Parts: sequence; C-alpha cells; structure tokens
Amino acid sequence: MEKATVIFLPAPSSLNEDMSKFSQGLKAEAGILLPVELAQGEESLDPETLSWEMIISGMLRVISSPETIILQGVSSVPDEWIDYYRRFVLAVKPEIYHEFTSASIIKARNGEFDMALEINAVLEGLFPGSPGVLLNKALILEDRAADLEKKGRQADRENAEALQAYETALSLQPVLPDTLFNAGFFFLRRNCFARARDCFSLYIAEGEKSDISEDKKKQAEKIVKDLSDFDDNGFQEAYDCVNKGKDEDALKKIRALIERHPMVWNGWFLLGWTLRKLKRYSDGLESLKKAEELGGTNSDVKNEMAICLMELGDLKGARKELEQALYEEPENIKIISNLGVLALKAGKREEADAFFRTVLELEPEDALARRYLEEE
Repeated sequence: MEKATVIFLPAPSSLNEDMSKFSQGLKAEAGILLPVELAQGEESLDPETLSWEMIISGMLRVISSPETIILQGVSSVPDEWIDYYRRFVLAVKPEIYHEFTSASIIKARNGEFDMALEINAVLEGLFPGSPGVLLNKALILEDRAADLEKKGRQADRENAEALQAYETALSLQPVLPDTLFNAGFFFLRRNCFARARDCFSLYIAEGEKSDISEDKKKQAEKIVKDLSDFDDNGFQEAYDCVNKGKDEDALKKIRALIERHPMVWNGWFLLGWTLRKLKRYSDGLESLKKAEELGGTNSDVKNEMAICLMELGDLKGARKELEQALYEEPENIKIISNLGVLALKAGKREEADAFFRTVLELEPEDALARRYLEEE
C-alpha cells in the first residue's frame, strides 16, 4: 500500500454547524483536529472542497493504517484522537461492521485478497480485539494460502499470518465457537492433529452452552474420534521425510504410525504418496484406496490415485479421479496439469494443449506446462 498524505485541520465553522445532525449527536471536541486524506499527488487542500465524507475517509485511514500515512499538520496522532475518530465513524456509520465484513468476504471469494485484508484492517482499527474481525482475517489469509498452494507456490508467510490471527482469536475469552471450528480445520490441514483435536473438543463442549449447528457438532465429533490418541509428532516426522525426498526413511516411520493408528486415513495417504514416488504404483494405489475407504476423499487423494492409475495403464480410471478432484478444486493447477499429461498419454494433443494453456493462464510461471507446450 502506497503511503498517503493526511492533513489535520480544525473543523471549519461551515461544517461544524451541522455536525451534531450529521453525526447523530456527537459534538466537536476542542483541540481535536480532523484528518483528511489528500488525493494522490496533491500537497494541499482546497477548503471549498472539504466534506464530511472526506473527513470520515481520513479517519478510517488513520484508524486502520497509521503506518501507511504521512502526517501533515501534526507530529503524531494522540490515542484520545483515535478514540474520538472511532466514536465518530460508528455514530455516522452504525452498520459499518456488517457492511465491511460482507465486502471483505466477497473480495476474498473473488480472489482479491489484498483488498479483502485492507477492508478487514479498517474493522480491526474500529473494533480492536474483536473476535469476529480476527476470525475473518484468519479465514482470508487461509484462503490466500490455499490459492497459492493450488498454483504450486509457497504460502509459508500467509499460513504463518493465519496462524497468528487464529492464536490471537483463540486467546480471547470467551472464544467464539466458529473460531474453534475453523481453527480446528486449519490445524488439521497443517497436520497439527493434537491442536485440531483440542479445538474440535472445545467446540463440542461449547455446544452444551450455546446454540451451534448439529451438523457441525457431528462433524467435529467424528474428527475427534478419528484423531483419538493420534501421534501428531510421528506423522509430522514422516511427512517431513517425504517432503525432503527421504522416502525409504519415511516408509519406516509411516508403517510404524499406521501400526499404532490403523483407522486414521492420513497415515494411509502418506504411505500411498510415498510408494507412488518410489514408482510402486500398485502398492501405492492400494494404500490410497484404503485412505479413501477411511474417509480421505479430498482432491489430494484423488490426484495421487490418478497418477498411479495412469502409470498402470488405466487411463479411464485416472480421468474419473482427476475429474472428481477438479470438481472440488477447479483451479488446482496440479490437477489440470495431470489432465494434460493424461490427454497426451491418450494421444489427444489438442486437448492436452488446452489443459496446459489453462495452467499458464492461472500460473504464467509454470515451467512444466510451458515445457509440454513447447514439445509440439
């Protein structure tokens, strides 16, 4: 975000006269200057153009992003001024919480994550420590991380920031049930099974005191049962081995993990993934089928199954798995790229190229798709 110049000035008498009506009874306070954000490139303000909308915009900028502004007319903004600006904005715009929350959610759904976070930052400034605002921030960051990972890019910073937002929201008392539920899935996706189990257990307990969704409660109960006594550290060690290419070491850890927790699908998925990397496609497929049987029906499982089926010559079966995976995640470039590889194996060059071009539309830097297209 570019730094903006905010000029501070006393309320002009022409505006001060109708301030009480405009701000629903909030009166000007002596000594408190009002902020106005200057338009890009401007260095001064024409008093004739001043409006309350410009002042409110300046207040929101000061409240939400003080580090991104250049002050003009003051050396710093006192805390009591910030408190006054909050009261003023909330008096003028009593529905701003719901309006801005809805706007940030829509922006995030459209993939405009920076704008979604910018809108949410306004709410953070207006409602410091709000559990709902913190949860929304965590969800936006989590969605941005997932979007990057689908494109085959690193999302360590986004996941770390989402974790920080969740940790802050979980530290508040009382904690929102929705925070517990969503944080549970966040930790589950990050393979932090003990933390996930704790969040879902607290969510279930919360159901005894408040009105929560019966479907969500049942979902949480199933996850807690599946993760009962699951070896969180053992899974993470095995996962790290696979990621670092230490597949043989990983196999030993995974098999020990499965022996302790034979009914948890995550271990079977990890085994199938490792065996596939070792080109043991039949064994890998059987392990992945076991993961699916135990509840692992996500796109990652289907994608790995498709690769095994492709290598075993079952192109029809591979396409079925990839199409189901794509239905779940229509912009996952790994899945789209594998559909391109599958089309090549089936001798459908034009169809394959269409898939690879789609990959490049989503991720212009994807080297694999570019290489396949250049092989024509």
